[in-house]
Amino acid sequence: MKQRSQPPRLVVRFFRWFCHPALLDSIEGDLMELYYERVEEKGRHKANINFIMDVILLFRPGIIRPSEGYQKVNQYGMIKSYLKVGWRNLLRNKGYSIINIGGLSMGITVAILIGLWVHDELNFNKFHKNYDSIAKVYRNNTFSDYVGTNVFSITGLGTLLRSEYGEYFKQVAMVRGSEDRRVIQFGENRFTQRGYLMQSGGPAMLTLDMLHGTYQAFTDKNTILISASLADKLFGDEDPLNQVIQMDSKYDLNVVGVYRDLPKNTEFNDATYFAPLELYFGGNMDMNVWDNYNVFIYVQLQPGYTFEGVSEIIKDAMLPHVDERTAETNPELFLLPMSEWHLNSEFENGVQVTSSKMQSVWYFSIIGGFVLLLACINFMNLSTARSERRAKEVGIRKSIGSVRSQLVYQFFSESLMVALISFVVAIVWVQMLLPSFNTIADKHIVLPWGSVSFWGVGLGITFLTGILAGSYPALYLSSFNPVKVLKGTFKVGNFASAPRRVLVVLQFCISVILIVGTGIVYQQMMYGKDRPVGYTREGLISLRLGAYENRGDLETLRNELKATGMVSEIGEANYQVTSTLGWNDDFRWRDRDEDLSGLSFNTIYVTNGYAKTVGLEFVAGRDFSPDFSTDGQGMIINETAAKNLGVENPVGETIIWNRNGQGYPYTILGVVKDMVKGSPFAKTDPSMLFLSTRSLEYLYIRIHPEVSTHEALPLINKTFTALMPAVPFDYTFADDDYNLKFRSEERIGILAAIFSVLAIVISCLGLLGLASFTAAQRTKEIGIRKVLGASVSQIWGLLCKEFVFLVILACMIALPLGYVFMSSWLENYEYRTSISWYVFVISGVVALVITLVTVSFQAIKAGISNPVKSLRAD
Repeated sequence: MKQRSQPPRLVVRFFRWFCHPALLDSIEGDLMELYYERVEEKGRHKANINFIMDVILLFRPGIIRPSEGYQKVNQYGMIKSYLKVGWRNLLRNKGYSIINIGGLSMGITVAILIGLWVHDELNFNKFHKNYDSIAKVYRNNTFSDYVGTNVFSITGLGTLLRSEYGEYFKQVAMVRGSEDRRVIQFGENRFTQRGYLMQSGGPAMLTLDMLHGTYQAFTDKNTILISASLADKLFGDEDPLNQVIQMDSKYDLNVVGVYRDLPKNTEFNDATYFAPLELYFGGNMDMNVWDNYNVFIYVQLQPGYTFEGVSEIIKDAMLPHVDERTAETNPELFLLPMSEWHLNSEFENGVQVTSSKMQSVWYFSIIGGFVLLLACINFMNLSTARSERRAKEVGIRKSIGSVRSQLVYQFFSESLMVALISFVVAIVWVQMLLPSFNTIADKHIVLPWGSVSFWGVGLGITFLTGILAGSYPALYLSSFNPVKVLKGTFKVGNFASAPRRVLVVLQFCISVILIVGTGIVYQQMMYGKDRPVGYTREGLISLRLGAYENRGDLETLRNELKATGMVSEIGEANYQVTSTLGWNDDFRWRDRDEDLSGLSFNTIYVTNGYAKTVGLEFVAGRDFSPDFSTDGQGMIINETAAKNLGVENPVGETIIWNRNGQGYPYTILGVVKDMVKGSPFAKTDPSMLFLSTRSLEYLYIRIHPEVSTHEALPLINKTFTALMPAVPFDYTFADDDYNLKFRSEERIGILAAIFSVLAIVISCLGLLGLASFTAAQRTKEIGIRKVLGASVSQIWGLLCKEFVFLVILACMIALPLGYVFMSSWLENYEYRTSISWYVFVISGVVALVITLVTVSFQAIKAGISNPVKSLRAD
């Protein structure tokens, strides 16, 4: 006889385990009957699947077996009771509640602010609708000892990608960045603005939010798109469309569109206009140049293609078109997606590396987590410190029938209530602090009130914080023996105090590491600020002259300004003194055998008097001089360039510079000290200065050292405007331009300092609470000691010594960790400070002083209390 099919035994056992005993027989009978019917109709396999699904669906409240000791209660009433008891406890212990809610709300505030900042960084450039398909074209060149990565490209490559690889790209646009400021004028309204010069496909690629006109009308070299803020400054209430504005008093451009100002978290946030790329080339652009790297190339992929796949296709596109020397470096192209421009655009030896910006994102994320953890530790410590006060409550509840799970639920509900109140307080603080935070962080972050994900994540973190903060107190307090508690023999032992000590040590480890980090960030920043820059910044101003045809005689201006007595020197250059633009790499010796292939130099055109004006210091040779007619075929190099050339005494040597297919000889006239033009924390760029006989973009004026700038500037402005009325006197100080190089490090330093202070405050709140409960716990002991003659200082020492020991232990752990972490951070900088021993001494002393000050408040209060009252205490 064939055996009857049976359902899976494990599933049946699971059902019998969780099912309520009163329902087990009837439900199991129904399940088995239904199973046998399905076996007959559908077969055993499908019947088993249906049986499993039925059992899973039955695993629900009302059918699940109650826990041991369960009494049928109104769940809603129990929750209401938990919350009511928790609320009364908060009101009864106001000091404890203020410390807990204050600490947790500070931690959540820091976590929210850092979270909003990290979210803004990770979503950089996502404003653009084509974000997922836009990329920049990069290039790797392989030299004898390294691989160099560069984003500067050539017009010939842009043309090639359009013509021969157009099937892969929806748009290809060559672009000049916003480094140069240009004068935009309409009638009497004249402003110096930053913007982008790009080909016609660029604005469509970036999906500008057009308020007037369309970016499709941006088609030729006589059109321009402007931002809403610039339109408002130029035209006020007038209609901006089809108005003709002037750029640099030379180009007449028709306004064909006005776009909404771009948000702060985009690569193009400073773009007040998009003008034709031809303007950079004087209106006549050669689209097939293969030896002048002066543009960026942006591309947008066609649907269905990937960045990796197209990178592989275009990898060798340059090789057939470049000269032999460039071809020897095997130039390989690749696409860097827009998603990586902001945080992942650094390369070493041809390999993408973690950028300093991405490391900042990780560092601040860790800091946010640590500060929140500090607040949770405070809650745990204060809750367990109050354990004896709540012991009777637990004992009575257990004696009248409460099971441990109910007590755990109660304590968790209390911690979740505190966390939720702290979250509400934190939201208020965040809203109040955001304007100041945005100023420090150079952001435009707003609280996303309408974002479901923000509230979901925020409440989720709050829930986890409540669970984490309440876990140890809930499990510890609910474990008390009711017999010992009610007999009065219960005392808190090492089980409670040992973990509390560990948490205090952990708390101060984090605080000390943050103090060390803040000190070293400050030290690194000051190290960069004190770095010799190779020129004199004080009293040096610069302004952009632009491409003006009739702007007066520079020599007349020089003489007039010097005649005022306010100016000592004047000169010109094609770039700002702090700019790193203008690189070239096609040089060779005329009379020497050393190979210069692979060497790139920052090339700068200057006029006579430039070196003296900016204060360059010569270590060999001489400056350009009008007394030597051959100086037009001469050049000046800096020390780094001399070192890279590999010649001990390069003055008098001649180098051939290959440009446009021809070789031009230049004799080295002098060597100057290195000029810090880029980041103060990076290596100095090798630079070459060439004499120009034509007027250049930037004018430099050295204010006489014996005259104050407040006195000199009005007179300089008057003289300058009289001679060059078409040029706005929009000057900048070299000091201010140089200080912009520290903007990122300053922001990191200030934010780290603020978060460190908040971490210390949170730790102090915890110590204050612990010291208070320690003093209360030892009330009788303190009273007896005072009766026996103990002084206030002895009571102070008695209460402080444990905390001091724990902080010293924390310092012993934290200081080596701080050294390791910050040494790793400093490795991101080529020009970096050495870590000074006094940073660690100061950090340890600060932690100890803060501990003593915090604990002393309660210790002295206990020391001066009346011993009679202490001994009378129950």
